[in-house]
Amino acid sequence: MANKVPFMELISEYREMQAEIDAAIRRVIQSGWFILGPELERFENELAGFCGVRYAFGVGSGTDALHLALQALGVGPGDEVITVAHTFIATSLPITFTGATPVFVDIDPDTYTMDPECVRAAVTSRTKAILPVHLYGQPADMGPLLQIARQYNLAIVEDACQAHGATYDGHQAGSLGHLGCFSFYPTKNLGAYGDGGAIVTSDPQLADRVRHLRNYGQEQKYYHTSIGTNSRLDEIQAAVLQAKLRHLEANNRRRYEIALAYDAMDAPWLKTPVIGAARTHAYHLYVVRTPKREALRGYFKEHGIDTLIHYPVPIHLQRAYASLGIQPGTLPVTEQAANEVVSIPIYPQLQPDQVIRVVETGKAFSTAIASKNVL
Repeated sequence: MANKVPFMELISEYREMQAEIDAAIRRVIQSGWFILGPELERFENELAGFCGVRYAFGVGSGTDALHLALQALGVGPGDEVITVAHTFIATSLPITFTGATPVFVDIDPDTYTMDPECVRAAVTSRTKAILPVHLYGQPADMGPLLQIARQYNLAIVEDACQAHGATYDGHQAGSLGHLGCFSFYPTKNLGAYGDGGAIVTSDPQLADRVRHLRNYGQEQKYYHTSIGTNSRLDEIQAAVLQAKLRHLEANNRRRYEIALAYDAMDAPWLKTPVIGAARTHAYHLYVVRTPKREALRGYFKEHGIDTLIHYPVPIHLQRAYASLGIQPGTLPVTEQAANEVVSIPIYPQLQPDQVIRVVETGKAFSTAIASKNVL
């Protein structure tokens, strides 16, 4: 179909920034320095400044960021980490990697982020940390979560992998907990040209642990004080991300403009996103909800509009976590959302006519459902 609306299209972003990106990559190649060099140091300083924290560390991926953050906190066998199941499995895998047990709690039915009251009910003597997910680009309700963490002396690791530039009560996502973690997977609001991630914090002791852990646990070359790993954002990705970071706020504004247009689709059969109090949304994803999900996806496909589902199977019902013995129905809000959510295209390079087509198609779908013209 002509004028198809793809779910994501990365080439157009490169074309817009080609001179900056090419210059950044050329600069690294001509320097001959590819690991733990000046490009990474500059990017870490700029990211820390953007997030309003003292320290930032580039690592190999968002998954590595979460794993290293938990390691830095001393999370290990016998510990529990409270998190959510309505997210990508990369949120829970790092908990498992440490030997700790993920404890899944339900989500708020409107924002799809961690329900603080469910967290409070899940705290036990084994709880070591809370790992909220700023899902789709919207921060979790951090105020109550921070209060719970203080009350029970728990750490908070923010999974901000989808929330570059989002804020809670004026603070950048990732800056509110003890540690914040980002992914720079290519489709993210701030995306590299490969895997990459970062950890941010203002705690000097945690910063020192992360610095060593990501680089084989060494304080100086060949002198190792802890069991670390090799997880370092390379110089080319750091240079690319420096260039892209300068455009993040403008690109997020464009996402917000598209989201405002999409909000006009709200109808009984098609629920658009709800923004929680004190929060700004980075709209990494624009996720609608309908009990007629397959009908909606088919209708959009007929009109040349791509859709995806994030995420069709909650983590607690994945075969990988069958050993936890969690039964269907345990997290009813999570499970219902997983059966009804649909992600539609949102990225800064969407053209105005494409946005209009999405809005008109969404409205037409709701009308057709209401008149029983779509089953």
